[in-house]
Amino acid sequence: MSDLGPVDPGHAADAAWLRRWRLRQVGDPHTTASSTLIAVVTDDGAPAVLKIAHTEEEERGAELLVALDGHGAARVLRRDGEASLIERATGPGNLVELVRSGHDDEATVILCGAATAVHAASDSVLDGDAPPRLIELRTWYRHLFAYADELGPLHRRGAEFAAELLDGPRDEVVLHGDLHHGNVLDFAERGWLAIDPKGLLGERAFDYCNLLCNPSHERALAPGRLERQLGIVVAETGLERGRLARWLVSWCALSSTWFVLDGDPVHGESAAEIGELATTLVE
Repeated sequence: MSDLGPVDPGHAADAAWLRRWRLRQVGDPHTTASSTLIAVVTDDGAPAVLKIAHTEEEERGAELLVALDGHGAARVLRRDGEASLIERATGPGNLVELVRSGHDDEATVILCGAATAVHAASDSVLDGDAPPRLIELRTWYRHLFAYADELGPLHRRGAEFAAELLDGPRDEVVLHGDLHHGNVLDFAERGWLAIDPKGLLGERAFDYCNLLCNPSHERALAPGRLERQLGIVVAETGLERGRLARWLVSWCALSSTWFVLDGDPVHGESAAEIGELATTLVE
C-alpha cells in the first residue's frame, strides 16, 4: 500500500511505522507527553489506532492490553517495542454524551461492566507466558504518603484510609487503573471496552473510584450525585459500601496530590472537595 495519507514531516518515526505495517493514515496525529495516536486503516481494511508510547507507563499499559487479549479491553493487533496497533472503536456510543443526555446511571453500569470484565481476566493475565509488568497499589500511592502531611486534613485522612486498606487487601486482581468515561469506548459488535490501562495490581474496589469522580469534578459534586452513583456501583459489583467509600476518599486524596504536584491547584482543590463529600459516605 503506497498511499499513506498525509504525514506530518515532524513525525518521521511515526511514518516509518505506517510504512512497516502497511497502514493508511486517516487523520492528523494526536500527540501528548505520553504518546502519539494516529487513526489508521490496515491493509485488509480494518480500522485501527497506531499508538507510539513515549513513557514507560504507556509501555506497561500496552503490555497489559496484549495480555488481556481483548477480554474487556481493546485488542492489540500488533506490537513491537514502543509501537502498538490497536483495534479502533467505531460504535456510535459515547459515555460522556450519555451522561450529558441524562443517562448517568446507565453510564455507570457500563463502566462497572468494563471493570468487571478486566478483573475477570486476572488469572489468564498473571499466569500467561509473558505476564505484563504491573504496579502494586502501595507504590501507586507513594506520592500521597509522601505529601499528605503538608497538603491538608483530607489528604492525611486519605493516606490513613489507604494505609489501612492496603494492609488488609481483599479481592486482589489486575486493575485497569484509570477507568473513566473517556477510557471505555463503544466497539460496536464487541461492546463497550476499555482502553489506556495503567496496569496495576490490587484490590478491585480501587478501580471503581475514578469513575465516580468523572466525567467531570463538577458533575461529581452535583447534589446527591456521588451517593447515588456509589450506590449503583455497590449494586453492580457487590462491594461493601463503607469500604468502597474509604477507597474513594483515598483516591480523591491521591488525585488531588497529583494535581497539586503538576501545578494545577484548581483541580487539586475540586478533587479534595469530592474526597470531603465521600467522607460523609463512610460508614
